[in-house]
Amino acid sequence: MSENKNQVRTPWLKNFGDVPAHLDYPDYSLFDAVKETAEKYPDATALLFMGRKTTYKEMIRNIENCAKSLRTIGIREGDRVTIALPNCPQGVYLFYAVNLVGAIANMIHPLSAEKEIEHYLNFSRSVTVVTLDQFYHKFEAIRQNTPTVVNVVIASVKDELSRPVRAGYMLTEGRKIKKIPADAPVIRWNEFMQLGRKCFWNYRVERKGADPAVILYSGGTTGTTKGILLSNLNFNALGRQVIATNPMFRPGDKMLAAMPIFHGFGLGVCIHTMLESGGTCILVPRFTAKTYARDIVKYRCNFIAGVPTLYEALLRLPSLNKADLSCLKGVFSGGDSLSVELKKKFDKFLYDHNATIQIREGYGTTETVTACCLTPTQMAKEGSIGLPFPDTYIKIVKPDTDEEVPLGEEGEILLAGPTVMMEYIDNPEETAQTLRKHEDGLTWVYTGDLGFMDEDGFVFFRGRAKRMIITSGYNVYPAQIENILDAHEKIHMSCVVGVPDDYRMHAVKAFIMLKPGVEPSAETKEEILAYCRKNIAKYAVPREIEFREELPKTLVGKVAYRILEEEEEAKYQAKKDATSLLPENRKN
Repeated sequence: MSENKNQVRTPWLKNFGDVPAHLDYPDYSLFDAVKETAEKYPDATALLFMGRKTTYKEMIRNIENCAKSLRTIGIREGDRVTIALPNCPQGVYLFYAVNLVGAIANMIHPLSAEKEIEHYLNFSRSVTVVTLDQFYHKFEAIRQNTPTVVNVVIASVKDELSRPVRAGYMLTEGRKIKKIPADAPVIRWNEFMQLGRKCFWNYRVERKGADPAVILYSGGTTGTTKGILLSNLNFNALGRQVIATNPMFRPGDKMLAAMPIFHGFGLGVCIHTMLESGGTCILVPRFTAKTYARDIVKYRCNFIAGVPTLYEALLRLPSLNKADLSCLKGVFSGGDSLSVELKKKFDKFLYDHNATIQIREGYGTTETVTACCLTPTQMAKEGSIGLPFPDTYIKIVKPDTDEEVPLGEEGEILLAGPTVMMEYIDNPEETAQTLRKHEDGLTWVYTGDLGFMDEDGFVFFRGRAKRMIITSGYNVYPAQIENILDAHEKIHMSCVVGVPDDYRMHAVKAFIMLKPGVEPSAETKEEILAYCRKNIAKYAVPREIEFREELPKTLVGKVAYRILEEEEEAKYQAKKDATSLLPENRKN
């Protein structure tokens, strides 16, 4: 490796945004990091949930009591505890309480299907699961198939509400919740927290930075769901890196925590980073663009984070027409590629609403908790995902090799640093494929993502390698085509996929949401195709356009392009099957 290249990938080399290249990371647990902050700001607001405030002192007391209760029901060091909760105080208390007793938090989405929940519980060998009353029946339906689960703890949103709000909640949302039988084999949240009074022995287990703390789930490099084991250091380092790259942060600043806690973005940035640094987490249990917009204005939020589809939805909300967003210090986009056009539109939206900042795009993978690269505050480059965090390294190599490519040349994005995962649980082959140690002594994550780095160390994301479309021998990157489509005056949003094609192997197809008031007519389609032929290479022009009122979304709000691919695969196969039944195609 040349000396020049080594310096280029050194993080924040040119000090964009006055950010240090290296930070200190204390060798302690997630709980220790938050307790240290609570001792500095005991009376500051840590959590704000549907109008009810919890101070840092109260939060630590609840976490410690929750830890005692976990010990009382038999949780021991190394046990796995599944947390299937939305963004609510109980989820925060449990996350740190599990850490305090030396166990591992297995974070899953409570809206997962029954079979998915069964898989997560068995895969993690969880001994206890905590969920909300409204999801009880799903867990009860699969309980007989989860032999390691001993206890099911049932919480309720109403348990954390003030009296006036609770009354309103029970008259509206509470009425819809199916009753749990009185003799159900569960522990109610209030009963569970009372059990802590019976814990008279030492419930604390000392954990170090290198010890395992959390399991999150991701597709891995093969697209199959993987359990990612993350350490205390991984999360604590992320928290310090995020604050270092946001020097405008001050203790007491408010983060709208709408990204879910089963996701690295929500758990790592919106929750742990804030609580490690003295911020306030405004917990949003049920996310919609309308509630998100309302809460930004209502609570005068300082920081917001979301996926591109969220910002696209905010642009359409009339409730924000006269909103004053001068309170914002940071707006972050991650989890999916932010198109140049959407960034331009949202930056203008911020400017028009008195904000003095622009949206800042980040990049990362669940294998590094979440973000490990962010656009600096003082300099942005069109189309760039920014610079690596302090102590984080990025290099671009020829795919699946350790051979670096020249600056400006496209290749596979590799990541190294203190947030790199421990392993894929029970999957040494995939772990070895993804984590590789190089001659420089660093362990690198092979992301499978494509991009390049310029002479200033700025990284440019070009697309998921797995999502690349090969048509007639040409490589087509959907994100690039989507960026061009989204710039069209009649297009609100697009998703480009490869569909099976007998002649080309794959053909390019675009699914398009038109702007309100635009008719999905043949004339509109032809206008868009003419625009494509003018702005896109001939081999990459969509062979087909399909208008949709909405595009499918994943559980965290990304466009679910795989669903569209699967629909097209099924249609192609059905057509082939039908053709094979024609008399002229039948075999004698």
